[in-house]
Amino acid sequence: MRTFIHQMDNWPEFTWNSSDFLDLLSEARNLQGRLFGKMERLGFDLRKEALLHTLTLDVLKSSEIEGEFLNPDQVRSSIARRLGMEISGAVESDRNVEGVVEMMLDATQKCFDPLTADRLFDWHAALFPTGRVGMYKITVADWRKDTTGPMQVVSGAMGKEKVHFEAPDSNLVEKEMTRFLEWFNTRKMDLVIKAALAHVWFVTIHPFEDGNGRIARALTDMLLAQSDKSNQRFYSMSAQIRLERKQYYEILEKTQKGNLDLTEWIVWFLNCLINALKATDSILTSVLFKADFWQRHIDTAINERQRKLLNKLMDGFDGKLTSSKWAKIAKCSKDSAVRDINDLIDKGILQKEAAGGRSTSYGLIGMPAGNN
Repeated sequence: MRTFIHQMDNWPEFTWNSSDFLDLLSEARNLQGRLFGKMERLGFDLRKEALLHTLTLDVLKSSEIEGEFLNPDQVRSSIARRLGMEISGAVESDRNVEGVVEMMLDATQKCFDPLTADRLFDWHAALFPTGRVGMYKITVADWRKDTTGPMQVVSGAMGKEKVHFEAPDSNLVEKEMTRFLEWFNTRKMDLVIKAALAHVWFVTIHPFEDGNGRIARALTDMLLAQSDKSNQRFYSMSAQIRLERKQYYEILEKTQKGNLDLTEWIVWFLNCLINALKATDSILTSVLFKADFWQRHIDTAINERQRKLLNKLMDGFDGKLTSSKWAKIAKCSKDSAVRDINDLIDKGILQKEAAGGRSTSYGLIGMPAGNN
């Protein structure tokens, strides 16, 4: 019985009804153009800050979709180093962070280079520098082997498992990927629609033992960068997919269990892209606020600990800022942290937030909503 689209006789001859999403595609194209026009007017330094902000978000959220939570400071520092940017509070990054960053930057900064099997193997090796997922050894930088049975996406308790998807047999993967790579590199079509097709096609082949979702999103970003005619990224599809994670997995499963008409998938993809493009307003607001803040305080006496924590607040601080967190991040005593905080309160930069007592926390005055 044919359960999945890759088992159909005419796989992968996808079809779609363009009339169902032409308006959405037009809106996405319009938003892309407006966004890049807006960014062009920012100036070089602000564009680089916006690029750093977006790429950091993209790496963090693509990993979060798979349940892996990376250190934001390490991700930001790694990206900044690779872009040749100097940032305050830079830290060393773990190998797994460096690997994800390396893959994402290769996909977007070199978006016009051909996609080859070796390039995909390099990405996969970067994602799994130890050759393991947790304690388990996996096949790295090569197509999956299915040595323990078919590759399945399964949920539920043992004995009550639900199979959401089963990938093509491993002995078909090389042939499937050869066909996919030829299409990816040579097929001329609207690049936004091509990004939607490539995403679902790649995850359906599921060519690697692990990391397929992250690589599929890197391929999506690669084609969207081609579509934008720019290797600079100012919006994050991964961040939006993270927000719509439940719907993402639902439509993906429905598509993989359906027929080869991908209209519904493309409609969802375009709506997600439109939401991602609209969400860049908050990134731009954050970048402009940060630039304006340091311009206003160019002559304000601010020590290095304070500068580090203020930048962390403006770059997106996880949770509430307390004196204890300040001391830990700044690597100073609790007394020094309290003095730093009170000094910034006296200068009209920080303020106490509503809750008091042992849970006293502090926020940056005028901080745009969603940053703190």
